[in-house]
Amino acid sequence: MSKLSGKQVVLLVADHHNDYEFLYPYIRMKEAGATVQIAGADKDAVYAGKYGIPAKADMSFDELDAAKFDGVIIPGGYAPDIVRRHGAANDFVKKMFDAGKVVAFICHAGWVPVSAGILDGKRCTSFFAIRDDLVNAGAQWVDEEVVVDGNLISSRTPDDLPAFCKAIIAAMNK
Repeated sequence: MSKLSGKQVVLLVADHHNDYEFLYPYIRMKEAGATVQIAGADKDAVYAGKYGIPAKADMSFDELDAAKFDGVIIPGGYAPDIVRRHGAANDFVKKMFDAGKVVAFICHAGWVPVSAGILDGKRCTSFFAIRDDLVNAGAQWVDEEVVVDGNLISSRTPDDLPAFCKAIIAAMNK
Protein backbone atom coordinates (compact mmCIF):
# COMPACT_ATOMS: atom_id res chain seq x y z
CA MET A 1 0.00 0.00 0.00
CA SER A 2 1.28 3.47 -0.88
CA LYS A 3 1.99 6.00 1.83
CA LEU A 4 -0.84 8.32 0.75
CA SER A 5 -3.35 5.75 -0.47
CA GLY A 6 -6.85 7.14 0.02
CA LYS A 7 -5.62 10.73 0.51
CA GLN A 8 -6.98 13.58 -1.61
CA VAL A 9 -4.72 16.48 -2.60
CA VAL A 10 -5.48 19.57 -4.68
CA LEU A 11 -3.10 22.00 -6.35
CA LEU A 12 -4.26 25.59 -6.91
CA VAL A 13 -3.16 27.05 -10.25
CA ALA A 14 -3.46 30.03 -12.55
CA ASP A 15 -1.50 31.25 -15.54
CA HIS A 16 2.19 31.86 -14.87
CA HIS A 17 2.53 29.12 -12.24
CA ASN A 18 6.06 27.84 -11.79
CA ASP A 19 6.10 24.69 -13.91
CA TYR A 20 8.53 22.85 -11.62
CA GLU A 21 6.66 23.78 -8.46
CA PHE A 22 3.46 22.47 -10.05
CA LEU A 23 4.65 19.33 -11.81
CA TYR A 24 7.11 17.98 -9.22
CA PRO A 25 4.58 17.89 -6.31
CA TYR A 26 1.85 16.69 -8.69
CA ILE A 27 3.94 13.67 -9.67
CA ARG A 28 5.35 13.01 -6.18
CA MET A 29 1.90 12.97 -4.57
CA LYS A 30 0.65 10.56 -7.26
CA GLU A 31 3.72 8.35 -6.76
CA ALA A 32 2.93 8.28 -3.05
CA GLY A 33 -0.58 7.05 -3.84
CA ALA A 34 -2.67 10.19 -3.37
CA THR A 35 -5.50 11.18 -5.67
CA VAL A 36 -4.41 14.55 -7.04
CA GLN A 37 -6.70 17.17 -8.52
CA ILE A 38 -6.12 20.61 -9.96
CA ALA A 39 -8.27 23.66 -9.23
CA GLY A 40 -8.33 26.97 -11.06
CA ALA A 41 -10.70 29.88 -11.48
CA ASP A 42 -12.56 27.97 -14.20
CA LYS A 43 -13.19 24.22 -14.44
CA ASP A 44 -11.63 22.62 -17.53
CA ALA A 45 -9.55 25.74 -18.25
CA VAL A 46 -5.92 25.14 -19.20
CA TYR A 47 -3.45 27.32 -17.32
CA ALA A 48 -0.04 27.94 -18.85
CA GLY A 49 3.06 27.69 -16.72
CA LYS A 50 5.91 30.19 -16.99
CA TYR A 51 7.79 27.73 -19.22
CA GLY A 52 4.78 26.35 -21.08
CA ILE A 53 3.71 23.30 -19.08
CA PRO A 54 -0.10 23.32 -19.04
CA ALA A 55 -2.27 22.51 -16.04
CA LYS A 56 -5.91 21.67 -16.78
CA ALA A 57 -8.29 22.41 -13.94
CA ASP A 58 -10.42 19.49 -12.79
CA MET A 59 -12.58 21.90 -10.83
CA SER A 60 -13.08 25.58 -10.17
CA PHE A 61 -12.17 27.34 -6.95
CA ASP A 62 -15.92 27.70 -6.32
CA GLU A 63 -16.26 23.88 -6.28
CA LEU A 64 -13.58 23.31 -3.64
CA ASP A 65 -14.80 21.60 -0.47
CA ALA A 66 -12.33 21.37 2.42
CA ALA A 67 -14.16 18.30 3.76
CA LYS A 68 -13.09 16.34 0.67
CA PHE A 69 -9.34 17.05 0.78
CA ASP A 70 -6.47 16.09 3.04
CA GLY A 71 -4.04 18.65 1.68
CA VAL A 72 -3.65 21.66 -0.58
CA ILE A 73 -0.44 22.56 -2.41
CA ILE A 74 0.08 26.02 -3.85
CA PRO A 75 2.83 26.27 -6.47
CA GLY A 76 4.73 29.52 -6.87
CA GLY A 77 5.51 31.64 -9.86
CA TYR A 78 3.29 34.66 -10.37
CA ALA A 79 0.11 32.56 -10.31
CA PRO A 80 -0.40 32.98 -6.54
CA ASP A 81 -0.99 36.70 -7.07
CA ILE A 82 -3.85 35.71 -9.39
CA VAL A 83 -5.14 32.87 -7.19
CA ARG A 84 -5.43 35.11 -4.13
CA ARG A 85 -7.79 37.45 -5.99
CA HIS A 86 -10.43 34.71 -5.77
CA GLY A 87 -12.29 34.73 -2.48
CA ALA A 88 -13.26 31.07 -2.90
CA ALA A 89 -9.59 30.04 -3.08
CA ASN A 90 -8.70 32.05 0.03
CA ASP A 91 -11.74 30.70 1.90
CA PHE A 92 -10.78 27.13 0.97
CA VAL A 93 -7.20 27.60 2.19
CA LYS A 94 -8.47 29.06 5.47
CA LYS A 95 -10.90 26.17 5.98
CA MET A 96 -8.14 23.64 5.27
CA PHE A 97 -5.87 25.40 7.77
CA ASP A 98 -8.60 25.66 10.41
CA ALA A 99 -9.37 21.94 9.99
CA GLY A 100 -5.71 21.07 10.66
CA LYS A 101 -5.16 19.79 7.14
CA VAL A 102 -1.92 20.28 5.21
CA VAL A 103 -1.49 23.70 3.62
CA ALA A 104 1.74 23.71 1.61
CA PHE A 105 3.18 26.64 -0.31
CA ILE A 106 6.45 27.35 -2.09
CA CYS A 107 8.22 30.39 -3.50
CA HIS A 108 5.73 33.22 -4.21
CA ALA A 109 2.79 31.05 -3.12
CA GLY A 110 2.96 32.59 0.35
CA TRP A 111 0.77 35.33 -1.08
CA VAL A 112 -2.25 33.01 -0.87
CA PRO A 113 -1.94 32.22 2.87
CA VAL A 114 -1.37 35.96 3.43
CA SER A 115 -4.70 36.72 1.75
CA ALA A 116 -6.34 33.79 3.57
CA GLY A 117 -5.26 35.38 6.86
CA ILE A 118 -3.58 32.30 8.34
CA LEU A 119 0.03 33.34 8.92
CA ASP A 120 -0.18 35.42 12.09
CA GLY A 121 2.27 33.96 14.61
CA LYS A 122 3.32 31.17 12.25
CA ARG A 123 6.86 30.27 11.22
CA CYS A 124 7.40 29.94 7.46
CA THR A 125 9.65 30.65 4.51
CA SER A 126 9.28 31.80 0.90
CA PHE A 127 11.19 33.29 -1.96
CA PHE A 128 13.07 36.18 -0.34
CA ALA A 129 11.30 38.83 -2.43
CA ILE A 130 7.99 38.31 -0.60
CA ARG A 131 9.49 38.09 2.87
CA ASP A 132 8.08 41.51 3.82
CA ASP A 133 4.58 40.44 2.75
CA LEU A 134 4.68 37.42 5.04
CA VAL A 135 6.21 39.36 7.93
CA ASN A 136 3.59 42.11 7.56
CA ALA A 137 0.93 39.36 7.76
CA GLY A 138 2.37 38.38 11.16
CA ALA A 139 4.58 35.45 10.14
CA GLN A 140 8.02 34.72 11.53
CA TRP A 141 10.01 34.37 8.29
CA VAL A 142 13.13 32.18 8.22
CA ASP A 143 15.54 31.30 5.42
CA GLU A 144 15.37 27.49 5.47
CA GLU A 145 14.87 24.75 2.87
CA VAL A 146 11.56 23.64 4.33
CA VAL A 147 9.63 24.90 7.35
CA VAL A 148 6.90 22.92 9.06
CA ASP A 149 4.78 24.77 11.60
CA GLY A 150 1.81 22.64 12.56
CA ASN A 151 -0.09 21.95 9.36
CA LEU A 152 1.73 24.68 7.38
CA ILE A 153 4.59 23.57 5.14
CA SER A 154 6.65 26.09 3.19
CA SER A 155 9.75 26.21 1.01
CA ARG A 156 11.72 28.86 -0.88
CA THR A 157 12.50 27.81 -4.46
CA PRO A 158 12.45 24.86 -6.89
CA ASP A 159 15.77 23.72 -5.41
CA ASP A 160 13.84 22.93 -2.21
CA LEU A 161 11.25 20.70 -3.91
CA PRO A 162 12.66 17.35 -2.69
CA ALA A 163 12.51 18.45 0.97
CA PHE A 164 9.15 20.20 0.39
CA CYS A 165 7.51 17.07 -1.02
CA LYS A 166 9.03 14.79 1.65
CA ALA A 167 7.61 17.07 4.34
CA ILE A 168 4.14 17.07 2.70
CA ILE A 169 4.10 13.27 2.42
CA ALA A 170 5.28 12.88 6.02
CA ALA A 171 2.63 15.30 7.33
CA MET A 172 -0.17 13.65 5.37
CA ASN A 173 0.96 10.21 6.45
CA LYS A 174 0.42 10.92 10.16
